[in-house]
Amino acid sequence: MPTPSSGPVVVYGAYGHTGRFIVDELVRRGHAPILSGRDEHRLEAMLEGRPDLEIRPASIDQPGTLREALSGAGAVINVAGPFLDTAVAVSEATVAARAHYLDVTAEQPAVEAVYAARARDAAAAGVAVVPAMAFYGGLADLLVTALLAGSTEPASVTVAIGLDRWWPTAGTRITGSRNTARRQTIVDGALAPLPDPAPTTSWRFASVLGEQEVVALPFSEPILLARHLPVSRLDSYLNTSALSELRSADTPPPSATDDSGRSAQQFVVDVVAETGSGTHRITASGRDIYAISAPLVVEAAVRLLDGRANAAGVAAPGEAFDAADFLQALSPGPLTLLR
Repeated sequence: MPTPSSGPVVVYGAYGHTGRFIVDELVRRGHAPILSGRDEHRLEAMLEGRPDLEIRPASIDQPGTLREALSGAGAVINVAGPFLDTAVAVSEATVAARAHYLDVTAEQPAVEAVYAARARDAAAAGVAVVPAMAFYGGLADLLVTALLAGSTEPASVTVAIGLDRWWPTAGTRITGSRNTARRQTIVDGALAPLPDPAPTTSWRFASVLGEQEVVALPFSEPILLARHLPVSRLDSYLNTSALSELRSADTPPPSATDDSGRSAQQFVVDVVAETGSGTHRITASGRDIYAISAPLVVEAAVRLLDGRANAAGVAAPGEAFDAADFLQALSPGPLTLLR
């Protein structure tokens, strides 16, 4: 089991769009996170309205500064993308500091790289390493885990994500330009390349989105699910209208519509699992795919700090935590669950 810790949470990449949501969520929950990242001036700007917080500039290109920034941490949340560049280096420094590591990547190769790099040292250090603890990847993994409820029966799983709009951040666009590896899904119980071209179909969402054209577009969830669940087949979809907005250079970034900084974007995630015992469905809905990553990853950090985790070492979210209890902690509130 991971060792509970009273050390602070370090947020690496704290000044980014999602990083700010995470910092504010930690403060809301009574924590005083340490703000870290490569740009000292942007870190200093974060202190406006948060004068009691500490900043520790650090760069993955200067390992000494990273070790100093993470010294004494209980957990580290890496929000600095592209994670293809940062995840292995930050997770290495985190485990060396004997702290728990979390990130919010949606990139399949980044998750695989962290799993491979930290397979031995994280368990030896007695800490947990949980990449993709976010809207893309982590939420689907928790939903599927809760839906299967410990069953060992093979399941054919569909994850359908619907967004009424997608206003991408600059970080999302940069990551997309770097993330050129062929996506993987699950076929016959094993990871397999996604067909090219990606298949399209229609999906009736359990929400006001209704019937939508969707395209096969797995994020990090196949890598997570393949670790610990009896998924025989996975079909992951995103509605094509949202993908078109992501790909358009004319689509603006998200803009705040309330005091928390959330945009007006609405999302719904439908998960359907078909087993020999029947068809099972769960739906999660909410607002702002970037903002929702904050309560997800902060809830995970809090559970790691107080010892409510299942095992040390590398893990998927549903493997590290009691998925049903975790989801109930966020609903009603940031998430609305329907079964």
